[in-house]
Amino acid sequence: MATLSEEVDVLRRIPLFAAIDPGKLKLLAFASDRMTYRDSQSVFHQGEVGDAAYVIVKGAAKVIVEVGEEEIEVAQLGENAVVGEIAILCDVPRTATLKAKGELVVLKIKKEHFLGLITDFPKLGVQVMRELALRLSRTTSELTDARRQLELAKAV
Repeated sequence: MATLSEEVDVLRRIPLFAAIDPGKLKLLAFASDRMTYRDSQSVFHQGEVGDAAYVIVKGAAKVIVEVGEEEIEVAQLGENAVVGEIAILCDVPRTATLKAKGELVVLKIKKEHFLGLITDFPKLGVQVMRELALRLSRTTSELTDARRQLELAKAV
């Protein structure tokens, strides 16, 4: 079991949280839950209410979008990644399912604590917006490429 100072060190390594006062990080670490998942075990499911964000402490996870009965892996995330924040920031259902790829250790940060940090540290809110904008830009680019490929396939 990790100590509180180890949890603070984990949070400090994440660029999103790097500028936050160590005392606030200690409170966040104390309020967070360390959870371990086995290979292919789901952390959360697409469509669920978002009640927390997660920081990957150890291992990797697959981001999966469910289309009907089919599961499409759209991304893989590794250590220090923050995931699940879209649902809590936008008050929308989870946009994807997160599954462990091998053993996965995460810190679960409850919605109220995550939002409290953004309120206390406006720079964190800006960083979150930048990260979400980057994701949107990548997704738009990937969709554009896929559409081009589809159009080319139709033309043949």
